Order: sequence, then C-alpha cells, then structure tokens
Amino acid sequence: MPTKPKLGQNFLRDAQAVERIVAGLGDLSGRTVVEIGPGEGAITGALVARAKHVVAVELDHDLALRLRVKFPAEKVTVVEHDVLSFDIAAARAEHATQGERLSLVGNLPYYITSPILFKLAASHAVLDLAVLMVQREVADRITAQPGSHDYSVLSVTTQVYGPVARMFTLPPEAFLPPPDVHSTVFRWRFAPRFAELEIQEVPFLRFVRMAFAQKRKTLSNNLRAAGYAPAHITAALEQAGVPPQARAEALTIDSFAMLSKLLAESDVAAPSAS
Repeated sequence: MPTKPKLGQNFLRDAQAVERIVAGLGDLSGRTVVEIGPGEGAITGALVARAKHVVAVELDHDLALRLRVKFPAEKVTVVEHDVLSFDIAAARAEHATQGERLSLVGNLPYYITSPILFKLAASHAVLDLAVLMVQREVADRITAQPGSHDYSVLSVTTQVYGPVARMFTLPPEAFLPPPDVHSTVFRWRFAPRFAELEIQEVPFLRFVRMAFAQKRKTLSNNLRAAGYAPAHITAALEQAGVPPQARAEALTIDSFAMLSKLLAESDVAAPSAS
C-alpha cells in the first residue's frame, strides 16, 4: 500500500524488532494496550496474540479500514483519530478493567514526536508503561543524563514522569519506505516524582523551560531574563549547591526541584509563564 509522507508513514518490516518491542511491554495477559499509529498492523498482530484488547489509534482513513478487516473487533478497536486529541483516559474507562493502567506502544511520527510525549506525560495517571520508537537523536535527548550536550527540557520533562531506558536502534532499511534516519526504541515507566520531590507539576515544568531558554547562557542569566531577582538567584544557587556559572544542562532533576522551591519561596512572586 502506498505511504503518505505528510503523515510520517514508515512501516516497520523487521519481524524480530516487532517481537522485541512487544516483549518490552512485559506480560500482557489480561491487559489493554493502546497502540499509536499501527499502520499496516505489524505490531498490532503481535499484540493481539498476547493482550486482552488493543486500542489502535490510526489517523489514516484507508489504513483504519484495512485494520478493521484484518483484526477481529472483539480483540482490536480501531479508532480513526489524531493521537494529539485522542482521549486516553476515556479509552481506559471504556476498554480496561477497573483500576487497570494502560500499556502503550507506538512508532511515533517524527514530525510530532515531542507533542505526543508531552501528551503522554500529561496522561500519566492512566498509563503504566510505554515502549516507543522515535528518531535516534530524539531518543538521545530523552535518555540523556546531566552534563551531556543532549540533556535538555525534553530530558527533564520526560524523566520527571518516570524512568526511561533505551532498548535498541534500527537502521533505515528496517522500514518501508526507509526513512533518512535511524530509529531507537525506548521504554518509559510512568512513576511521576512530583510528590517525592515536593514540587507542583505545572510550576516546575515552567521553571525548567525558563532554565533552558537559551542553552548557551548560564542558568543564572536565563533566570534573570525570566524575571527572577539577581540577589535571589545568587542565594538560591548557593543554597542548592549549584555553581554560579552553571548551565541548565549540568543540573539533576533533584537540583532543579530544590532550586525551583527556593526561588518560589523568595519574597518576589515567580515570573508568569510566557
């Protein structure tokens, strides 16, 4: 079937990779799995053999029709929908058993990878584990550790919602048509750290965006540009044990949490989101 480049369609053809992706989700017996962008159903077929039910979210009308013919409705619900507006919580309420958190799998379209990741983070309450395929360079940023050039807003935002781990990387020839890049599969277990770190979700994420506003600038300069008082920044950095000339990419999530709390406790109101 011809692909539609504008939808970022690159169909996985590597049967061994399919098995490794599904195995990464662990024991699926009795579980409901959401699949993002099932395409021609390569991963869907492997899921059907292991899971109680699959909710396949496919934007392409022609592919959605083919999937409905290929798989029995009692095992696979095909939802023709844009994943960015798909209601994951509603899918859980309709298809999962009470109290069950969903597993999720997907070969994410490269052009909307970050928005999908942020959507999944926002849906963490109904998700347990995700195994996702993304462009290798994006996986580098997602899994990067402090001090790495790849460490970024995406790294902190993803990891504060739970641990991430790379699984394996595939070459372009594993897909049809072959993309121009390598693709990496990673596992993401949803276990948000906000309560543990004693921080509020939205203000913390806003603070991280401010801290990384311009990566070449020091953290102190970025926070000044965001509206924090220089004296409060200096005091907070010292109390948090962060060097004055440090850049955001040097800070652990724990350090970001401490610094955000110290600045929130200063006698000047925190800057509003831009």
